[in-house]
Amino acid sequence: MAVLTNGTWVLIADGEKALFLRNSVDAISPALDVVRKDEQENPSDYDQSANRPGRKRDTGVGQSSAMDDTDWHELAKERFAHELGDILYKYAHRGAFERIVLVATPPVLGDLRQALHKEVQAKVVAEIPKDLTHHPLDKVETMLKAELDPKL
Repeated sequence: MAVLTNGTWVLIADGEKALFLRNSVDAISPALDVVRKDEQENPSDYDQSANRPGRKRDTGVGQSSAMDDTDWHELAKERFAHELGDILYKYAHRGAFERIVLVATPPVLGDLRQALHKEVQAKVVAEIPKDLTHHPLDKVETMLKAELDPKL
């Protein structure tokens, strides 16, 4: 069974960008139309950190150990994945799509899985752990077609 049928949605995301696409043709000749585009500004962790990592005293005389600081960049990526989960739930609840393919970097895909409501989980027909956010749509269509149904 071809996964990328007419009306199937595709979410392409990384930790900073997301494209919500809809296939308007079929699995043999997919034509993806942009439904929505989201971006968040997420500077590097260095640019977001205000303080040096902390230190704590050890049991030895005059010894101390460094403590990890919060990785604000990664935290923003996790929050973005949860926001995408909320957006997908709203669309699914309104009946905007019956099937969806999730394409995201592996860490974002993992965060997204945790953020998906059961109503959206039931509509996921495929997951692809790749970063396609920087590819033009015609290349994305070709790559998805090859990835989802190599026989076509």
